[in-house]
Amino acid sequence: MRELVTILYDEFETLDVFGPIEILGRLSDHFNPRFYSLTGGIVTSSQQVPVMTGSLSDLTSTRYVLLIPGGTGARDLVNDETFISSLGSLAEHAEFILTVCTGSILLSRTGILNGRRATSNKRVFAWTKTAPGVTWEEKARWVRDGTIYTSSGVSAGMDMALGFVADLLGSSLAHQVGREIEYEWNEDSGHDPFSALCQ
Repeated sequence: MRELVTILYDEFETLDVFGPIEILGRLSDHFNPRFYSLTGGIVTSSQQVPVMTGSLSDLTSTRYVLLIPGGTGARDLVNDETFISSLGSLAEHAEFILTVCTGSILLSRTGILNGRRATSNKRVFAWTKTAPGVTWEEKARWVRDGTIYTSSGVSAGMDMALGFVADLLGSSLAHQVGREIEYEWNEDSGHDPFSALCQ
């Protein structure tokens, strides 16, 4: 059993979080979803969805998957040294890292993506130029580089989460979850019809 550690902040993108949580949370024999923020308490998404979080100081798990969403709140956090330092520490000890949308931009600020391949939301892809140490892939629904998975914008996190399940637990289980939630999984990580938006 792995704890699924989701780091939240005000104005995170709702589907960035709850798309992957819907998928991974169904696999209760494998993942135990938990929500954290820097200081704990209620964190509110861009769509005004409140989520009760624990403080990062309460995190005791040593075997966890880290989920980092994007959202408009990320625009301020990229320059928040306290947040980036805490995120870097979390990422260093994670067994796997999953980012959705501009969550990859936040992760890039920790330096952990340097020398790796990654992607992000195509609507704000110019923002990736602030992290030149990363090989940013403009045409990708999601990218896997070792134990780090990064996805494009919003709904792409669901395709990535199913891809992660397929890699870790088998394709048949990923397809089963897709059927259960009546979701048509885009299995081809390189099929990215939205990539033209960044050209």
